Order: sequence, then structure tokens, then C-alpha cells
Amino acid sequence: MSELEVLLTPSEVAKLFRVDPKTVTRWAKAGKLTSIRTLGGHRRYKESEVKALLAAVEIKGN
Repeated sequence: MSELEVLLTPSEVAKLFRVDPKTVTRWAKAGKLTSIRTLGGHRRYKESEVKALLAAVEIKGN
């Protein structure tokens, strides 16, 4: 049985990257980040993918 993936809200992702939540939504629309839609139409992001992107950005910035 596979482990359940932790999903983050746009606000949680935005806090990690220190950007506005609307920026996170734009990244998803641009294909930089994969979003999952809830039944209510809200976006959620896989924690593993977000952390990998954050690590790549931090390495690139140094």
C-alpha cells in the first residue's frame, strides 16, 4: 500500500517561497507546479513536489 501524499494549500506554498498565493496559482497555470483540484475546485499541491522545487530554487540562488 502506498503512502498518502501530503497536500498543501496555495497559502502554505506561498509562505514557503515568500510570495503571494496568486503567484503560486500563476505557476500552476504556467506548468511550473502541478496542482490537484479538490471537489470544491480549490487547488492543492503535492508537498514532495513543492519541497523539490524549493530545494532547486535555493541551490540555483546560491
